Amino acid sequence: MSVAQRIWIIAVLAATAAFIYYLRPILTPFLASFILAYLGSPLVDRLERWKLNRTLAVLLVFVLTLIVLALILILVIPMAVREIAALFTHTPQVISWFQVNVLPWLTANLGVPPDSLAPDKLMNLIGSNFVSAGKIVGQVLLSVSSSSGAVFEFFINLILIPVVTFYLLRDWNRMTDRVAGLIPRAAAPTVERLVRECDVVLGAFLRGQLLVMICLAVFYSLVLSIIDLNNAVAIGVVAGMLSFVPYLGVITGVALALITALLQGQGWLLPLEVVIVFTVGQLLSDLVLTPRLVGERIGLHPVLVIFAILVGGALFGFAGILLALPVAAACTVLVRYARERYVESRLYQEGGDAL
Repeated sequence: MSVAQRIWIIAVLAATAAFIYYLRPILTPFLASFILAYLGSPLVDRLERWKLNRTLAVLLVFVLTLIVLALILILVIPMAVREIAALFTHTPQVISWFQVNVLPWLTANLGVPPDSLAPDKLMNLIGSNFVSAGKIVGQVLLSVSSSSGAVFEFFINLILIPVVTFYLLRDWNRMTDRVAGLIPRAAAPTVERLVRECDVVLGAFLRGQLLVMICLAVFYSLVLSIIDLNNAVAIGVVAGMLSFVPYLGVITGVALALITALLQGQGWLLPLEVVIVFTVGQLLSDLVLTPRLVGERIGLHPVLVIFAILVGGALFGFAGILLALPVAAACTVLVRYARERYVESRLYQEGGDAL
């Protein structure tokens, strides 16, 4: 590859990055649609191989995806409302339970003065924080409601994502073929190989992680129901769906489940069972589900996933979060390719002669 070609490639990459950065407020629905189309394209292709018209196959996958998302929202939103209502309703009982069970242990082992956590002080503290939080929430809601542009943008995105996803799914193969046709013929074999490897890494990670999320959601829902925890199914679904980001699902699930267990007021046993359930679930994910369904060879390292999501969010906002995993997968493949070329190079093979 000549110097001019390398400069041209670097310029294209820099222009693309600048394009994404400056247009990030309007790119979010398109990036979300692109990821949804990428995930759904293999299923559409399979239905097409079963002699189904592609447009009809896209409609089938599209409707199925909407049903799944609607079911998740219908399950999660009422759970959140119930938890908040229960928190307000049972706050005095929780404080009483804390005074009877936790405060004596804190006094005996940590030397916490009993008067510092008296019920009246706790209630006043909670009440003042609720008042402050209520003022802040009211100001935020007032600001959002007065900004007709933000509301309009939200509904436009809500309409754009399914529409753009449908058209991307329908024309996915045609678009990829046209892009492949623009690759310089001399570089085509190498580029096509790297693209295939990126597709293998990212596709295996995303689809495998989706299976892990479903398995964890089913596991948490069933086991939390067995130990008789309120809202077990909703908490299990939330924990499973958020497990896409390493450890976020288990942390959120433990927090929601412990709050629910404390509000049920059944002593220490139920919270202990909750901790055991999520510990077993995390071990199941790390030792069984992720190695088998994602695969350590092609899966992205959890540290890389967290780093990519944080960097993408810091640089490009929500659009960067959507781009984080595809870019991380591509970088993983490119690093492997660079290492392969380095090991085959004269610098590596003959570099020791200069020492």
